[in-house]
Amino acid sequence: MKNVPVPAHIERRFAPTALMLGNIVTGCSVLAPAGMLSELSSGLDVSIRDAGLLITFGAVMLCIGSPLTAWLTSRIERRSLLTTTLAVLALTNAVSAFAPDYATLLVVRLVMLAVGALYTPQAAGTAALIVAPEKRGSTIAFIFVGWSLAAAVASRYGWRAAYGGIGLIGFFSFLLLTWRLPGGLVGAPVDLKTWAEVGRNRTIALLLLITTLQMSGQFVVFTFMGPLLTKLTDAGPDAVGLVFALYGVCGFTGVAIATRIVDSWGAYKTSLLFTVVMLTGVIGWAVSAGIYPLMACSVAVWGLGFASTNSMQQVRLVGAAPAPASASVSLNTSLLYIGQAVGSAIGGMLFARDLLHGAGYVAAAFIALALMVVILTKPRRAAALST
Repeated sequence: MKNVPVPAHIERRFAPTALMLGNIVTGCSVLAPAGMLSELSSGLDVSIRDAGLLITFGAVMLCIGSPLTAWLTSRIERRSLLTTTLAVLALTNAVSAFAPDYATLLVVRLVMLAVGALYTPQAAGTAALIVAPEKRGSTIAFIFVGWSLAAAVASRYGWRAAYGGIGLIGFFSFLLLTWRLPGGLVGAPVDLKTWAEVGRNRTIALLLLITTLQMSGQFVVFTFMGPLLTKLTDAGPDAVGLVFALYGVCGFTGVAIATRIVDSWGAYKTSLLFTVVMLTGVIGWAVSAGIYPLMACSVAVWGLGFASTNSMQQVRLVGAAPAPASASVSLNTSLLYIGQAVGSAIGGMLFARDLLHGAGYVAAAFIALALMVVILTKPRRAAALST
C-alpha cells in the first residue's frame, strides 16, 4: 500500500477513533434487526420469520457487494470513500426510523447495505496505513464491540428509536472522520490477478471455509435469539436486552484477550482456543434451552469466542498471503455475510416450524465442522505461527 505522511500527531490519535466509530455504525446497521425481531414483527404486522429476512436478504446484498466494491473502489482516495459511505449509512438509518411498512424498510435496508458493504474492509486497510503495527489488534477490537449494542438498545426502546440512534451516531462519525482522517490515502489496487492469486492458495480457501461455517452456525441462533429467549423462557425486553449486552461485552473482552496473547501463542493456537470457547457456549445454549440463567451464561461464553475468531481469521489471512491481503480480507467479509444469510435462513425455517430446541444443535454442528477445518490448517512448521 502507498504510504502517505500524516501531517499531525493528533490526527494519528483521532483518525483511528473515527474509523472505529464508523465500524460500530456499520455493525449496528448490519445486525440491528436481530435484536428487535419481535418489535419489527408487531410494528410492521409481519411474521417473525419475515422480519428475519431483513437479515437474510441484507446478508446476500453484503456478500455480493463486499468484493465488488473492493474492486470498483480500490483506487479511490480513502477519506472521500469512507466519509461518503458513512453519510449514506447515517441517512438510510434515519429514513428507516420512519419507514411506513415492511416493503419500504426492506428496500431502504438493501440500499443501505449495498453501499455499507465496503466500509469495514476498507476501514481496516486504511487503519493499516495510519496505525502502528502493535496497535492494529486493538483497533480490530472496536470493529466488533458495537455489533451487539444496537440489538440491546432496540430490545428496550423499540426499533424506530434504534434506527434513529444509529443514524445520529453515523452522522457524528461522518463529521469526525471528515475532520480527522488524513487526505491522500490510497490502498493497493485490486485487479483480476489479485483474485486469481487468492483462489490458488489452499490455506486461504480453508480459512474462508472456516469463516462461512462459523458464521452460518452462529446465525442459526443469533438472528432469532430474542424471540427464542421469549418463547423458551418467557424473557421480557429487559432480560433479552441483557443477553445481547452480555454477548457484546464478552465479545470485546475476548478480542482484548486474543490481542494480548496472539504474539506469544501465534494466530493458529489463538484461533483454535477461541473456536473451542465459542463451540462450548453454543453447546451450552443447546443443552440448557429453556433455563434463562444457563442460557445467558452460555451466551456470555459464546461471546468470548465470536469476535476473537473473526479477528484471528483476518490475522491468519494476512499471514498466509500478505500481497493479496486486501482481496482476501474483502472476500472473507463477503463469506462472513454468506454465513449470515445461510444461518438466518436455516434459523428462520426452524423457528417457523417451532423447532426451537433444535436450533442450538444445528448451530453447534456447523461450528464443530469449523473447528475440524481449523485443525486442518495447523501450520506444518513452528516458524509459521502467524498463519
